Amino acid sequence: MSLLHLSFYSAFTLSCLGLAFHRTHLVSALLCLESMMLSMYIALSTWPIETQTPSTTLAPVFMLAFSACEAGTGLAMLVASTRTHGSDHLHNLNLLQC
Repeated sequence: MSLLHLSFYSAFTLSCLGLAFHRTHLVSALLCLESMMLSMYIALSTWPIETQTPSTTLAPVFMLAFSACEAGTGLAMLVASTRTHGSDHLHNLNLLQC
């Protein structure tokens, strides 16, 4: 395993662990999701270079589009929860209430 692969895998794993264990604020959860998407984007961008394929793929562009949509939705949820509940703590949010 090369050092480049090790850095991608460790960045993705640390982001997953951060999302799993540090779930106090919605902002920290969104940052962990964004770092996961960033590590996946960099891995998808360098993959054609490593395999030396002449054609470029559209997967990194789609990944950026989905990442932008996810960030916009997450920030909208952050603003909505802050306005209704007064804070962005995740323990205040209850999915069973309407």
